[in-house]
Amino acid sequence: MPSPTRFLALAALFFCRPPQSSRPGTRGFPTRPPPTLTTPSPTTRPLSRPRWARSTRRSRPRLTRRRTPRWRLPLSPPSTERLPTAQSPTSASTRRRRHHQKARAFGPGDGVAKREAGKFEKVFDGLPADQHDASIQGTAYLTYTVVNNATYNVQGCLDWCSTVKGCVFVNVYYEFNNYLLDFVFGEKSNLKCAAYGDFHTAVEKINFGGQASYPQDGNETVPLTYITQSSGWRLDQDEILAPETPDGYELVFGPTGGANNAPGYMGFSFLDKYDVDACALLCNGRGVDSNGGGCAYFNIWRAVVDGVPTTYTCSMYYLAADESTAVNYGQGSLVVTLSRGYARKSAIIDGGFEGYTACDKFCVTESYANWIGSSASNGVADASIIFNPTYAHTGHGAALLGAAFSDDDEAGMLTPAQPLQTDKGANYVVQCFVWSGFASPGVEAAAKVDILWNGERVGGSSGYTEEYTFVQAPVVATGSDKLAFVGGAAPAWTFIDDCKVYKA
Repeated sequence: MPSPTRFLALAALFFCRPPQSSRPGTRGFPTRPPPTLTTPSPTTRPLSRPRWARSTRRSRPRLTRRRTPRWRLPLSPPSTERLPTAQSPTSASTRRRRHHQKARAFGPGDGVAKREAGKFEKVFDGLPADQHDASIQGTAYLTYTVVNNATYNVQGCLDWCSTVKGCVFVNVYYEFNNYLLDFVFGEKSNLKCAAYGDFHTAVEKINFGGQASYPQDGNETVPLTYITQSSGWRLDQDEILAPETPDGYELVFGPTGGANNAPGYMGFSFLDKYDVDACALLCNGRGVDSNGGGCAYFNIWRAVVDGVPTTYTCSMYYLAADESTAVNYGQGSLVVTLSRGYARKSAIIDGGFEGYTACDKFCVTESYANWIGSSASNGVADASIIFNPTYAHTGHGAALLGAAFSDDDEAGMLTPAQPLQTDKGANYVVQCFVWSGFASPGVEAAAKVDILWNGERVGGSSGYTEEYTFVQAPVVATGSDKLAFVGGAAPAWTFIDDCKVYKA
């Protein structure tokens, strides 16, 4: 701690204009104060404002119902592969076999929720056997199979759905004149079970078939596919379990009927189903905001239009939000559903140095409950924590490397008070904001800070920085890791703030 004499000097400074001095520890503010984090105010515009769909990074999504082409069968979930054209029987069989293998390799996702095998309830009946029907063309398609068609084997489809990860709805129907089902696949059955990770209704029965599936033989007429007895079955609501929280995150709120409208917005992505793990991966890999840092929070939600699940949105933020800002409920026929917020967990306790509150205006310490500053053998306050918003990137606290009172030109070391509790062998990323702009550019050119992970340098920064600058370093955890920041050589000081250690 600074001596009583120093604190008396600091107190005298509270009542006069801060001098343009060169000692951070005496409240000597720089000639150009560091910029503070600016966070955009939440928008009050409705969910459907027209500019949403123009960008997938800085604009919010425009939510409109999008129907897929009627010819796209469950055999081919969202795909860019063209339908087979008329070819010789051999080449057609080869292509169709490959197409079938690709469809079956399309692995099931998490869907609306992970659940245990339970009872199903009928959502809608199929039309009578002598009438053409249509299968579901809806969101969150997972995969399909065929079951024995000696009878209308609904139970076989339901049992199979219970084995598919994320399956909460299954569409059961016959498909006729499908060359793959009739001649290629070993089951020789045309009773199909299509699994989905979301619930659907009869209004989404829009896939009527109508494809020429058989190979063309001369000028003979090729029969077109058609569908009959298309029924829908959903898992009983009481059987639905909440999605598992993604690794490295914690559930903040949800599910609710409102999407976040919060500061720190980083953009959005559409998902093909309600998949919190996929949203977490997008957040982890999101590009860095130069002002706010990496993605720290995501909001996943489902848009329902006229009662039909239409889109799944993953919105990302560099500031953690909560349910108080989940106030976008939809507009018109669009309703927000299943909105959940997840915050990324940092292995660092108090990475923003906000736990140091020994005063209400300005004070300095070398250590407190969450952080320890160490000086060279002949150094004084070479690593310290300062309470004052002027020095902070956000909030009121920041760390300083370099003698706070210009007593020496030695480097200091700053470490968390306790080793980090991490998962052994897992990948993490260290993220911080640093600023070396207290003194003139010429003096601060010598500024340097090294990020040490278990004693090894993994990253850092050097030189003059006019504003707080984001730095990060990938690391591998050992299970009880020691993080340290080493640097500073007064008058080449470096401030550090808003540090996080995220699981990557």
